[in-house]
Amino acid sequence: MTEPDPADTARPALPTGRLQGRQVFADTVRLAFEVAADQGWSHITLSDPDFADWPLGERAVVDALNRWARRGRTLKMLARHYDQLRLLHPRFVQWRVTWSHLVEAHACVGAAGAELPSAIGSPVWTLERLDPLRNTLVASEDAERRVALQERVNECWLRSTPSFPASHLGL
Repeated sequence: MTEPDPADTARPALPTGRLQGRQVFADTVRLAFEVAADQGWSHITLSDPDFADWPLGERAVVDALNRWARRGRTLKMLARHYDQLRLLHPRFVQWRVTWSHLVEAHACVGAAGAELPSAIGSPVWTLERLDPLRNTLVASEDAERRVALQERVNECWLRSTPSFPASHLGL
């Protein structure tokens, strides 16, 4: 019998199923970025009306994103607007400047209600907040759920415009 690889047991697995709670959401987002860095996910899609209550500006999240960021990887972001993200998550904003060539950010200003999912999509796992006020979540490794979420995000993406630039050039 072979001993388990320490890398396989060092970090808890991403949860699946129905989850609930603000702290559970934040912890799961943090864990997702750690796993993305460990597993080398080729792309990550983030979608939320404003990302205000995401832990994006935390040092641990930015450190995980730094470990994840490599040539050929992409981070796709979709929001109604990025005002709160800029205000509340300065570390993430600086990370976005440094890694601007990996990030594509759009705003879908006209998206109403639940039309714009609050979610993380990856090649192997998804997390979606079904009710952002009560923090009711569904996490899944199911391919059908990943495809359905990606289709919903893509519908908004097609109606969106580039936003959240890495720098502002003045005239």
